Amino acid sequence: MKASITRTPSAQSSSAASASTPVPVAGQRAGPSYARWQVILAFAALYLIWGSTYLGIRFAIETMPPFAMASSRFLLSGAMLVAWARFRGAPWPTRRQWAHAAMIGACLLFLGNGGVVWAEQRHVPSSLVALLVATTPAWVAVIDWLRPGGSKPNRGVVAGLALGFVGVALLIGPARLPDGSAVDLFGMALVVVASLAWAGGSVFSRHADHPRSPLMDTGIQALAGSSMVFIVSVLNGDWMRLNLEAISLRSITAYVYLVIAGGIIAFTAFVWLVKRVEPSRVATYAYVNPVVAVFLGWALAGELLTIEMLIASGIVVVAVAIIVTYRDQGT
Repeated sequence: MKASITRTPSAQSSSAASASTPVPVAGQRAGPSYARWQVILAFAALYLIWGSTYLGIRFAIETMPPFAMASSRFLLSGAMLVAWARFRGAPWPTRRQWAHAAMIGACLLFLGNGGVVWAEQRHVPSSLVALLVATTPAWVAVIDWLRPGGSKPNRGVVAGLALGFVGVALLIGPARLPDGSAVDLFGMALVVVASLAWAGGSVFSRHADHPRSPLMDTGIQALAGSSMVFIVSVLNGDWMRLNLEAISLRSITAYVYLVIAGGIIAFTAFVWLVKRVEPSRVATYAYVNPVVAVFLGWALAGELLTIEMLIASGIVVVAVAIIVTYRDQGT
């Protein structure tokens, strides 16, 4: 799952994480003071970087214990974001804000991104993980509907939900590894649970007490979530198995990429965009990221891509587009 966290949810992510997705808050149109190339560059960062973090996770955990990698990654990204926010004059969060950040971090990073990392460790292709995570907007709509005082989805959202679940069912059927063996079903179930957790944290985030600074907000969520993942890494024996000499150059490169590009650059682009561009346009990353992830998994990691998977992927992407569009329109 995207590693970016913000007070407004959607499918994938990435502040300190990765994997996966928030729905942007109301923003403003890009004014004449902002060059068109700046908007294009920011969207490119959102689409390409967040879409590539799934493959980055796979490469990083090839020679790094998974939870040690995830916890340290979140810690570094969170610390840099908090330091940046403080440097720009953001006040220190209150106890209530820390408590709410811990709850959001538990859902988004501990359960959400942690589930993604564990699933990829169980040999679930990064492209399939990204497509399953792309259903998060569907779970957000369902949870928001079922919660006390929740809003009932309109017909467009219901249609998108039904289509999305059909796509997921089709994805599970033809999923295969490059050697022809079936993908680990338990690992796929973990991704679904991770998406549910991310969606639950996203819904709670709408009503939580946040710092005024989005950078501080994301940073403390990352720090809180990383502490929980760190506990798991200790219990799992990750730090005992960590062998610095055995870490490959590819894993190191992927790790640095996840911290800097996924946790800092892409999130900065997101923060910049939500202040200048319509929410429906920013939300398009929720269904562009999986396409990027599928292509990169096939091109760079040799992940199997069949006609059946392409059809199922297209259904999921269209379903997410429908859900995001109709929820944004409110009709």
